[in-house]
Amino acid sequence: MREHVELTGRGNGVERESAVPPFRRMRRLRRTEALRRLVRETSLSVDDFIYPLFITDGASIRAPIASMPGQSQISVDQLPVELDELRALGIRAVLLFGIPATKDAAASGAYDPAGVIPRAVRQIKRHDPDTLVITDVCACEYTDHGHCGVLVDGDVDNDRTLPLLARTAVSHAAAGADIVAPSDMMDGRVATIRQALDAAGYPTTPILSYAAKYASAYYGPFREAAESAPAFGDRRSHQMDPANVREALTEISIDLDEGADFIIIKPALAYLDVVAAARARFDVPILVYNVSGEYAMVKAAGQLGWIDERRVVLESLLAMKRAGAGRIITYHAKEAARWLAEEQSLARTGHHTRDSLMARSNP
Repeated sequence: MREHVELTGRGNGVERESAVPPFRRMRRLRRTEALRRLVRETSLSVDDFIYPLFITDGASIRAPIASMPGQSQISVDQLPVELDELRALGIRAVLLFGIPATKDAAASGAYDPAGVIPRAVRQIKRHDPDTLVITDVCACEYTDHGHCGVLVDGDVDNDRTLPLLARTAVSHAAAGADIVAPSDMMDGRVATIRQALDAAGYPTTPILSYAAKYASAYYGPFREAAESAPAFGDRRSHQMDPANVREALTEISIDLDEGADFIIIKPALAYLDVVAAARARFDVPILVYNVSGEYAMVKAAGQLGWIDERRVVLESLLAMKRAGAGRIITYHAKEAARWLAEEQSLARTGHHTRDSLMARSNP
């Protein structure tokens, strides 16, 4: 419905008369919180979050990560405390990264049945069997050179790396991992891992492929957290060029054809166009990884008082959902879960403040 309104009156002591042209009044549905909730298109829930954990060898270790305030490397014996906190917050899924006591050129710690990740998986399943455990499958944390596979003449050899990845995935499945997530970006890794899992008796273990993983500067703090920085060179020979979208869709298509059950796009915020394009093209669950650099920038600006950290975090996570992500791997999970719980409590009691609007998106 369109309106034509004649306005006559005085403002600031000056008489005025004007004809307001016909227009649609979109603000009608934004006037109150109840109206905004009624027409809201996208929502956040604690069920959307997967929390990354950095597991290190040793005992009684909780080592803060300087570039990622609020995050720590923890030893396996610290997992029960961590799991109890996550359960209380409603966070029911974790993604594990391992930091072994020793590293070598063959990444032998990655597939060691007694290695840090298999031990962590077993500890989680003993303490809280219902926690969903996803394990990262890559070599970079386990090699003494920090690259994602076997080096030959200074280059990552794709085909020699595939058996290493398959063996790692099988060791994680044997320990009780619910999902294995290859992040190496080797060609053919999904098919190789799927074949190995099936042959080892784990045909029901899903593969969550980092299908579109870009060679991004946003990974900086992660390299400190996982102690996985390359000793030389970089990872642009296997991770994707940030300039490309169509290539990402091809990578996703290949991984799905090879047997991936669902996929990750990484990073998240700077690649929401990729998320939206993938959502439009593929009818599979899509996850995004809200990576360490994205987290660290928000934390730093929040600590300096330059932004409202709570609102920026929730708005960013909401944008990932709006773009098409079904689930979000994020270091903000604990704080976001608390903030959402507060918002839900306010909604139930009917109390809303100007600063509490981001638990759900404005339409």
